[in-house]
Formats: sequence, C-alpha cells, structure tokens
Amino acid sequence: MMQGTIKKLTDKNFGFITTSDSDKDLFFHANELVDVRFEDLREGDAVNFEVSDTPKGPAATKVSKA
Repeated sequence: MMQGTIKKLTDKNFGFITTSDSDKDLFFHANELVDVRFEDLREGDAVNFEVSDTPKGPAATKVSKA
C-alpha cells in the first residue's frame, strides 16, 4: 500500500494524487474509493492506495483515507 496526498479534485468524480516517490501525479476515479465517499475528500487529504497499470498509464486504485 502506498501513501500520498490528494492534489486535485474535479467535479466529474475523479482526481489526482501526488506522492513523494514520483514527479507524476496519479489519476484516480471515485469508483476506486474504499470506505470514503468522493464528496468527503478534500485537496490535501492523506490517502492510502495501490497502483495499477491502465491503457492510459498508471492509476491509483483501492483509495482510502490514511
């Protein structure tokens, strides 16, 4: 399980997570949230997640609040 911070949230049920390990932000979709609603997330929140390869590149999955 990796740790990161919510960098950006959109009004279209997706956002981006930043980590200290990478220069690139990771995309996540609200469908990948575990035990938290998208509406309850705020930019700057600490999160735990896993990374999966998708056709568009790496994305965060199994995203939960830290």
